[in-house]
Amino acid sequence: MTAPSAGNLTDAIAAVEAVSSRIEDVFARVGHELGRGHIIFKELNLGLASLSGELSGAEIEGAATALQEIAARLSELAQALPAESALLAMIGKSTTEASALLKSLFKHIQMITIIARSARIEAASLEGDREGFLAFTQEAYDLGKAVQGSIEGCARDQQRLSEAVATASGRQKEFESRYGDQLVAESAELGAAYSGLRDQRSKSSHLADLASGSTRKIAEAVGSAIISLQAGDSMRQRLEHVCHGLRLSSGPEPSLVPGTTASEDGAHAIRRLQATQLRDAQREFGGDIDQIIRALSAILHDAGSVVGHGRSLFGGENGSSSSFLTRIKQTLAQASTLIATCENGGHAVDEALAVVEETLAKFRQAIAGLAEASVDITLIGMNAGLKASHLGSRGSAFVVIANELKATADQVSAGAGRLRPVLDGIERSANELKELRVQGDPTQLANLEPQILQALREVEAGNERLGKLMSRLVDEGAEFEGLMNSAQGLMSSLGESSATLPAVAARLETVSAGAHRPQPQDEVLLDDLFARYTMERERDVHREFLQSLGLSSTAAARRAEVIEAADDGIELF
Repeated sequence: MTAPSAGNLTDAIAAVEAVSSRIEDVFARVGHELGRGHIIFKELNLGLASLSGELSGAEIEGAATALQEIAARLSELAQALPAESALLAMIGKSTTEASALLKSLFKHIQMITIIARSARIEAASLEGDREGFLAFTQEAYDLGKAVQGSIEGCARDQQRLSEAVATASGRQKEFESRYGDQLVAESAELGAAYSGLRDQRSKSSHLADLASGSTRKIAEAVGSAIISLQAGDSMRQRLEHVCHGLRLSSGPEPSLVPGTTASEDGAHAIRRLQATQLRDAQREFGGDIDQIIRALSAILHDAGSVVGHGRSLFGGENGSSSSFLTRIKQTLAQASTLIATCENGGHAVDEALAVVEETLAKFRQAIAGLAEASVDITLIGMNAGLKASHLGSRGSAFVVIANELKATADQVSAGAGRLRPVLDGIERSANELKELRVQGDPTQLANLEPQILQALREVEAGNERLGKLMSRLVDEGAEFEGLMNSAQGLMSSLGESSATLPAVAARLETVSAGAHRPQPQDEVLLDDLFARYTMERERDVHREFLQSLGLSSTAAARRAEVIEAADDGIELF
């Protein structure tokens, strides 16, 4: 054998052994990373199950109920604002109308006192029962002054009422313009948060199913990949057999018992056989590596899908532990602030309603007194007029005055009648406004505060747990992804290393080119190689190679006979 041939052979053996050594290292590391990855993903699945469970808890259900109720309350407040403004406007209009009627009444009552004074002057000039006429006129005057005082009090109350209603109406309009849209928006936000929370609970159940299914798929893929990793051991053995064959082709190893030496043609044939085995082994191994890489890609994709779904569902992103519950907490806090603002904003309306209630009571009392006084004044005028008429021409002037007193009293009575429905209208509007204010009553709104605080506490507790779980999910998901990417990288690198084997086979074929058919004494060596094989594929390649040379292996034939004898066709019952 020439020196160049020996050098080539040594290089070939070294190249094959380098690949064999790398296979053992890579497959050990990939196997470890697959095992670790499988454990991690099982833990991820438990974490996702815990996340899903969080949304099924009573705490989150309580928060959802609070969201719905608070959203409804804010919506009611928003709807009540325009109605409250309209009712305040109606009360203001009726108050203005009542003010005009009161002024008219005041003039009529003033006229009664003036007429009563005129009657007193006229009565003083009468002869005959002068004292009686004076008593009539004094009584009418006193009644007029009493009613006048009552109406003056009503006028003052009406002024206070007008100012209170105007103030309330102005503040209500300002509040409506500033917070009306915000109430609607906040109600919609809470409603959306409630719907989102219910939707999250539904999706969490789907996520649990998805995670469970993906875990099964990943477990199967990991199992398949681990089985595929057995190809590494098979490949390593085949490469060891190739190296043994190449060393055998260079001559027997030093030994106390000299072995059989291959002829030159036999040595070339053995090298070409090893080149064939290398090509076949690399081809099969390349397919195994591709299969493992595909399995790893599938595992990574499924795991990434589950983790990504969890992140999007619960709000954890780029390692963040925040969640959608944080947004709900913020919305609840804003709702609490807005409700407090509504309470403060409604004080002016409540004060105006109190003034309306107090004023209406006084007005009713004053009108009742006015009606009685009008009747009394009318009777006084009629009686005085009848008595004066008996005096003939001397009492004619007094009769005229008495009739005017009666006519003015009738106008007062009519004015009081016109004022009564106006007051009734104010009362109706005030009652309607009061019913609306029940929805915005500070006491009623304050009842929401404990509910909001409880919901916030529940959300806080759930958010803290979810945050920890999301952090774990993200961290372990990153570790899992790193392991799978590392395994892919190792397998890809190993594939590149094994891809050099066909070039080694080509060099061996070049070195052994032009050789003749092996000698009969070489069959022992070929049979020895065949006996070392541990895989049927190696034997098939060996047989096909010998057939290409027109040879057959005695060892191969004996093995075939053993296999046929093992299956002798006898059936046992």
